[in-house]
Amino acid sequence: MSLIRKFGNTRVFRYLAIALFAVAYALIYEIFVFPNSFAPAGINGIVTMIQYLFRFKVGYLSLIINLPMLAAAWFVLDRSYALRTLTFTLIFSGTLLVSERLGIAESGIIFEATDTGGRLLAAIAAGLFNGFLYSMSVRMGGSTGGTDVVGEFIHHARPEYNTVWVIFTINAIVAVASFFVYDLKYEPVILCAVYIFVNSRTSDAIFKGNRAAAKFEVITTQPEQLSHELITTLRHGCTVIRAEGMYTHSNRAMLVCVINRRQVVDFERIIRKYDNTFAYISTVNGIVGNFKKIK
Repeated sequence: MSLIRKFGNTRVFRYLAIALFAVAYALIYEIFVFPNSFAPAGINGIVTMIQYLFRFKVGYLSLIINLPMLAAAWFVLDRSYALRTLTFTLIFSGTLLVSERLGIAESGIIFEATDTGGRLLAAIAAGLFNGFLYSMSVRMGGSTGGTDVVGEFIHHARPEYNTVWVIFTINAIVAVASFFVYDLKYEPVILCAVYIFVNSRTSDAIFKGNRAAAKFEVITTQPEQLSHELITTLRHGCTVIRAEGMYTHSNRAMLVCVINRRQVVDFERIIRKYDNTFAYISTVNGIVGNFKKIK
């Protein structure tokens, strides 16, 4: 069991997991989204509509849009995040292109509905699965690219901004555009809205909310070593509060740390290295004031 746990914390495991999520993410598009003619959320929704109009493949469009952003993310944001998101993007796009070559659209595994109820079910299924896959990719330290990378750039430039509104605006544009792209019909707009709702609810449930930050309160007997590692690794400061354990009446310290959601997994990995230490997390719905990374 200890070997499995150690492997689960390795870089190899993270990249393998991200690769698996990317393959599954692409297959959800092939099985539920493309056959039922609706646009999912975010930038992938935009490229899906471009594919519908001009037959330019989502696999190529995803690379064209994401590669420049990830090149910038390599220098501006976190390099590990950029590399993991690049891994997802390359495998997602590659899976879509290979699936087309293999003729998956003509196979019996796609779900091509013949009525509104069936297409509604397809939107729900796609939102459910992709919400799960998105959350797990974030927990591995990466993302699914597109809108999420845009949000990270905004968060880097203005940490106090809530990027939820940026994502909401892009999704609203996709939903409205669906009416005009898909032959002036309301059904694709409804399917897009259903996908967005189910996707966001699923990811919120798994990831404890679509929030700008998370607050950890850590009880430890090793505040100096732990705070030093947190500061040097995550580049965010900690506040220490002296405390006393009421059962043993021993002196302890409570570290209060506010980090962005992409760092939660790294934070948890650091905490597990220290004995006589535990932490609890709470949701931060908004941040006022200075919340910038330490230089």
